[in-house]
Order: sequence, then structure tokens, then C-alpha cells
Amino acid sequence: MKINRRFTKSGQSPYEGVSFVKRDSRITEFDGTMVFEAKDISIPESFSQVATDVMAQKYFRRAGVPSETTPIAEEGIPEWAQRREPVDGSTFGGETDARQSFDRLGLTWAYWGLKNNYFDSNEDALAFADEVRHMMARQMVAPNSPQWFNTGLHWAYGIEGPSQGHWFVDPESAEMRPSTSAYERPQPHACFIQSVADDLVNQGGIMDLWTREARVFKYGSGTG
Repeated sequence: MKINRRFTKSGQSPYEGVSFVKRDSRITEFDGTMVFEAKDISIPESFSQVATDVMAQKYFRRAGVPSETTPIAEEGIPEWAQRREPVDGSTFGGETDARQSFDRLGLTWAYWGLKNNYFDSNEDALAFADEVRHMMARQMVAPNSPQWFNTGLHWAYGIEGPSQGHWFVDPESAEMRPSTSAYERPQPHACFIQSVADDLVNQGGIMDLWTREARVFKYGSGTG
């Protein structure tokens, strides 16, 4: 793919021209009981308070985010697109800046595109990452919730998790393979339509459907 820049310039931050401000997010019950609170988070100034609350409560990763990361070299992957791992001695917390979320999404998508030869050049991959990050910051585009929840956690922060029964298509062999990590190949899809057989305990039956639905719900997706 050839990517033409429309909102960003090469060599310039994708957030050029986007003002970020510090805000608090609080969600309370009707009786005033605090359900959630985040203070001094960095959010685009144009975001409404509702959008701020959604980002802070739902889409910011709240655990396992290291204070410092280092790139992991891979052949054919430019340094800006290399996945990251925590530096020894890092402390861990949550995302506090919307740019962290925008970066882990946009840069991960570019990384996947580079790994699978989608782009004509590294410059096209960076243009893609810059453009989508800028557009997310300006609320021109947004992915579905499972992307916000799951995409980039392994790429940006080195977060891993045990396999949860997900499968993926191996890009080299085009064969289905079971994933060995919950986040290296995450579940970013929003909606699933599942069938059920008239059987209580066997594969494809009622109890098996419960397991499949739990797997889908755990990572923020929906089922029908």
C-alpha cells in the first residue's frame, strides 16, 4: 500500500496541532459513592467529559504498563516499529495519557502491516501510523472496543497472558493455529455469531457454547 499523508508531516509528531490538557475523571453512583476516579490524565482538549470518562475508565490499560521500555530488534522492522519490553527495574502502573493508547494501537497496526508486507515502504508504514494516531486524537476515526482493550498490549508493554483458546491464521502457511498467548495475537473483533447443537455436553453443544461465550466476553466482544 502507498499511504499519502493528509493531516501529518514526515518528521513531525502526529499530534502536532492537537492540544492535550490535564483532566480528572470521576464516575459515581446516584448516592455519590465513588465507582472510579483518575486524576491528572492527559486528554485531547477537544474531547468532551463523556469521551474523557470512556477513555479513562474503559480504554486506558490500568495494569502492567511499565515505566520504561526498550525496543526488541527484528530483521526488516525499523526501530520506531519494533515491539517493546520492560526495562529491568521498571515499575508498573496504568496508562495515564491518551497518546499511550493511540500509540499502542496505531504503531501495532503498522507493525503488523510491516510483518505481513502490506506497505510499499517503511515510510508508508510510518505515514499510516501517524495518520491514524492523528485522526484518533481528533476523533475522526476510532476502532471498536476490543481493539482498545487488547491491541498493542504485547507490542507496547510486553504484556503476556496464558492462552485462552483463541486461534489465528498463520500468515506464512495460511493455516489455522492455536495462539500461545492471550495478547501477542489478541482478540480485537467486536461481534461473533455462534451456533449451538442440540447436545448438552459435547463439542458444539450447550455447555461448550457457555465456554465459547465466556471466552468472547472476557476480552470485550459480543456474541449472538
